Amino acid sequence: MTFVSQLQALTPHSRLCVGLDPEPAKLPGAWAGDVSRIYDFCAAIVDATHDLVCAFKPQIAYFAAHRAEDQLERLISHIHAVAPHVPVILDAKRGDIGSTAEQYAREAFVRYQADAVTLSPFMGFDSVEPYLAYEGKGAILLCRTSNKGGDDWQMQRLADVPGQPRLFEHLAHLAESQWNRNGQLGLVVGATYPAEIARVRELAPTLPLLVPGVGAQGGDAAAVVQAAGRVAPLVVNSSRAILYASREADFAQHARAVAEATRRALA
Repeated sequence: MTFVSQLQALTPHSRLCVGLDPEPAKLPGAWAGDVSRIYDFCAAIVDATHDLVCAFKPQIAYFAAHRAEDQLERLISHIHAVAPHVPVILDAKRGDIGSTAEQYAREAFVRYQADAVTLSPFMGFDSVEPYLAYEGKGAILLCRTSNKGGDDWQMQRLADVPGQPRLFEHLAHLAESQWNRNGQLGLVVGATYPAEIARVRELAPTLPLLVPGVGAQGGDAAAVVQAAGRVAPLVVNSSRAILYASREADFAQHARAVAEATRRALA
């Protein structure tokens, strides 16, 4: 199955994506501060929640900063083994061109065996195109991000484009139309901006939306679902609220309980 078809099959049942952003200092009990336990912690979260989610989203920096890339490889392999129907989105936010972009694409799809990767499209379509050479894989473009600083660029109007759309609107239009040559694209839209989610869905009615910001960042689950609609796949990410629901030995059970509640809120 392709990344998009996986989402189409799963999101009618769950819109929840669990973000895997392991911070060694926050690991439970005796594991706290032990970098070698990153895999064990994340694998336990996966085992406790994989029947509740439509995707997992490991953030590469949380592994690379601790020289734990080998643990990330093991983790993605574990997800594919225990939940082969659940796609893995590598949150890398790459944004280069040419041979460098080709190597980043190889890293995501060959080394890590991810099903999709997040990208920054600031350098244009040729920063996205190398990823589309991998048939069936997904490329999820930053469009309207949840951070306040996103206003610096994403909300600016483009005087040279008919109608003077905002930058995020133009990007959504391009991703829905000429950029989406093989049906592999999706968009990132932050949960903290439901009005912009609705606007992106209007401009890109068929694309999967990856929505971070529910949970610790304060995004409202019901508002996200209402804004995004129920036609194309909606993937709502929650990380810290689930990962660190408990610092005790029963952390995985607490993570599952929060995941279940979040899934229900997104129904």
